[in-house]
Amino acid sequence: MEKRKTFSYSRYGYLFSIPFVVAFLIFWLYPILYTAIIGFTDLKGISATKFHFLSEPFKNFKTVLTSSSFRTALRNTVVIWIINFIPQIVFALLFTAWFTSPRCKIRGQGFFKIVFYMPNIMTAATVAVLFQALFAYPTSPMNDLLTKFGIIASPFNFEVSKTSAKLIVAFIQFWMWYGYTMIILISGVLGINPEIFEAAEIDGCTSAQTFFRITIPCLRTILLYTTITAMIGGLNMYDIPRLYLNGGPDNATLTTNVYIYNQAFAGSYLYNRAAAASMIMLIIIAVCSIAVFQMYKEKDQSKVDRKRRHLAAKKEVTE
Repeated sequence: MEKRKTFSYSRYGYLFSIPFVVAFLIFWLYPILYTAIIGFTDLKGISATKFHFLSEPFKNFKTVLTSSSFRTALRNTVVIWIINFIPQIVFALLFTAWFTSPRCKIRGQGFFKIVFYMPNIMTAATVAVLFQALFAYPTSPMNDLLTKFGIIASPFNFEVSKTSAKLIVAFIQFWMWYGYTMIILISGVLGINPEIFEAAEIDGCTSAQTFFRITIPCLRTILLYTTITAMIGGLNMYDIPRLYLNGGPDNATLTTNVYIYNQAFAGSYLYNRAAAASMIMLIIIAVCSIAVFQMYKEKDQSKVDRKRRHLAAKKEVTE
């Protein structure tokens, strides 16, 4: 009996993947490898195209790590990220509980979701101009409001104070990203089996008990994703600190990406040091991401071990 020829569509899958592979090689892999290479060279200068490998390969890395500006930038980056991430995740969880609770029949949920998510789709330049106008000195809506309610006696220059500058940048980052985090968490909640919530309601669980005992544990994978992505985005913070105050005042909002930009393009043209700083940040981000992933993994494993011990003890009692 003659075998029928089967038509395979698998080769079309490879054809459709070619544009992505080409774009990845040109715009992602090549720049990463080139950056890693020039970190070990003497490449600098606005029109420099030739470079030589240094006799001391890690000289640029040592220079960056011992630089007070880089250490200040790294410290600012971590502090600003922590200040904006904690309220970001808290508000996102609160709004998630609000929108997904079957007991809270909220009208116009779509409108509220759009309003909360809208800052995320605004360009960084637009947001920077907006907050420059809100906190301008001596006349601005914020100064007028604080003066009217007697909180301050005279207009306050927010852009000169280091503390206020950090807090404003952190608030902008929180304001721009909490809506995105909220949408991700809501999607995760909608993926949970509704029968679990129905069973909890039948058993008499309150809204708080349902949220903390059922919703949060079921969102562990989503929370891991949001934590890692928020950490990567926070450590790569660039647009708002650069466009709003350009790292000022007195390097109070200088982040690592702004430092890298200044080394490479803001008059210095030290491409080798900028590349070295980039690779240092890549290593820091990778280590932190692995640490967060392992932390979540160890907690899950400890819960599994406790459950196994409980079942084993229960089995011994029954026997």
